[in-house]
This record gives sequence, structure tokens and C-alpha cells, in this order.
Amino acid sequence: MKEYTPVPTEQECYEIMKSYHMLDNIMEHSIMVMKVSMALVANLKDPDILQSSLVLASALLHDIAKTRTIETKELRHDLIGGEIMRELGYDKIAEAVESHVVFGGFDPEGGLEAREIVFYADKRVMHDSIVSIDSRVDDLVKRYGINERIVTLITENKNFILQVESKIQKFLKRNIGDIVSDL
Repeated sequence: MKEYTPVPTEQECYEIMKSYHMLDNIMEHSIMVMKVSMALVANLKDPDILQSSLVLASALLHDIAKTRTIETKELRHDLIGGEIMRELGYDKIAEAVESHVVFGGFDPEGGLEAREIVFYADKRVMHDSIVSIDSRVDDLVKRYGINERIVTLITENKNFILQVESKIQKFLKRNIGDIVSDL
């Protein structure tokens, strides 16, 4: 059974996004990640295994620090975003924000987590469009593959994305590809 945690409403998420000066294109990306996330939640065999409001807020706020890091050239918008969410008192959202780039503690046999949904949805959205995992990985290599080590990390991450997809699929009543393509 899911544990309920206080989260901001959808409107409050938009206010937080504006207060952190989220660029329009990043906001559009976050909205699409939210739509993919919520489509997955809507197709759970047992909707009580996740707190849908936590998934929604985590998806909308997963790139809360992206604008700042573009402007300041800081690295790891995921970790900075997690700090921001913790400062605002949203520890569970912070976990999802921190996990959407580098995912730690994955349990393929464990219960489904909100952060897994957000991680996967983020990998299916390039800018504001839904794409295949291959297309998204190719785009990440082009944009962030500044050296061979990073290119290798990104391409190896594709196998992990597929593991997360497989885990999520176990909890869904419909095929994940059909759910995403219906959006």
C-alpha cells in the first residue's frame, strides 16, 4: 500500500516553476513528462500502489534547476533540483528529481516507485515530443556527449532504461508502448 506524502497541487507546481524562472521550453518538456507519467499511472493494474499526486508533482518539477544550471554552467541539475525540493519541504519529490538523470538503488523485483515512472517518462520525451528510447538516447549523446566516457555512460544507460520499462510494464494493464503512443 502506498504511503501518502504532502505534495504541492498542480497549480502550486506551476507557481514553483515560475518562481524558479523555468524557461518555456523546459516547462513544455516537464508538462509532457507529466502527461506520460500520468498516462502510465492511469493504466496501473492497482492504482493504489502509487500516490498519483506525488507522480504528477515530481514529473512537473523534475527539471526545476535546469534553467539555473544553463545560466550558471553548474553541473547536475538533478542534484541541485533535489536540494531545492528539500528546501521547500518536499523530500519525496526531491528523491524523484535526484533520480531522473542518474538512478540509484533500482530494485527490478521491488514495488513500483514514483521516481521510476518519472525517470522513464523523461526518457520518452525529447523537448516536448514523445519519442522512442533510441531517439532519446541518440539526442542525449548529441547534446551531452562531450567526451567518450560520457557517451559510453549515456549509451549504456539505454539498457537500464529498458530494465525500468520492463519493471513498469509488470504493473500495467496495457502495453507500455500502446499507452505512450496513444498520447
